[in-house]
Amino acid sequence: MMNLSSPDDEKATPENFRCGVVSIVGRPNVGKSTLLNSLLKEKVAIVSKVPQTTRNRIRGIYHDPRGQVVFIDTPGLRLGKDTLDKLLLRCSLKSLEDADGIIHLVDASEHVGPEEEHLVQKLKSLRIPIILGLNKIDLKGQCIPEYISLWERIKGQSVHDMESLVLLPLSGKTGFNGEKLLEILFGFLPKGPPLYPPDVISDLPQKIALSDIVREKFLFLLREELPHSLAVAVETIQPRKKIISISAVVYVERESQKEIVIGKQGQLLKKAGILAREELEGLLESKVFLELRVKSEKKWRDNPSLLKELGYDDRVS
Repeated sequence: MMNLSSPDDEKATPENFRCGVVSIVGRPNVGKSTLLNSLLKEKVAIVSKVPQTTRNRIRGIYHDPRGQVVFIDTPGLRLGKDTLDKLLLRCSLKSLEDADGIIHLVDASEHVGPEEEHLVQKLKSLRIPIILGLNKIDLKGQCIPEYISLWERIKGQSVHDMESLVLLPLSGKTGFNGEKLLEILFGFLPKGPPLYPPDVISDLPQKIALSDIVREKFLFLLREELPHSLAVAVETIQPRKKIISISAVVYVERESQKEIVIGKQGQLLKKAGILAREELEGLLESKVFLELRVKSEKKWRDNPSLLKELGYDDRVS
């Protein structure tokens, strides 16, 4: 298995400063965004119990005296058939191309699914370090043997003989083994200068970051009623004297869904707006006026021009 040695100096000199890109990949709802936020001790990715919450390749930058880790939180691998699912799948797999290391994150409390089979087939021939992150270990991790067996079957050898693979129990929720994970990463990342200034923790474009915050609030309020049918696009951001005015469109696929998003007498739309505005004000350090409109757009998930307008096409090309 992979050598777990870490850099000798706790504080790196310019000559042994380490920096590299690490992709976090896995199927939906295994806890990728929760793990990233936990490692960075900042919220850079939206979190929800609803699968496929993350639809962007989010870069979260971890700064440390030993070096800099550029994490890529990818959309959950979902073998769907519509255009958006295919774009998100391509986005996740594309993140493997330029990575210096990979965290294959799995939910150790859930059985192996077809997404894991598909992913391990893609990972098996890569010549870079891979950490099999056995996440949600706080939920007992009864399915760990299944994931070990999957890797051994596809690679045709014992995990103990896999030179580039390390197994690590994790809990993004409690932070268990987070420091150990960072120690392992700094042990194999290449030496080199930082890619980002020390005050940058994410390079997600502002409109997309704000859209994700609004969408997160609807996912929280709606639970599983229409998560995959909902998208948010911030149209304008207008700074004024003492307030920032933001207008956004909430897209759904059917008129009946529009009624759900608005809610009785507009209460759900109002509640989502209040929750989003509170977080936006903290992020932007300013008072915010948030205008939300709900629009029904039939089969938007299969509409290439609208997907491009929402930014998905640009992010996975």
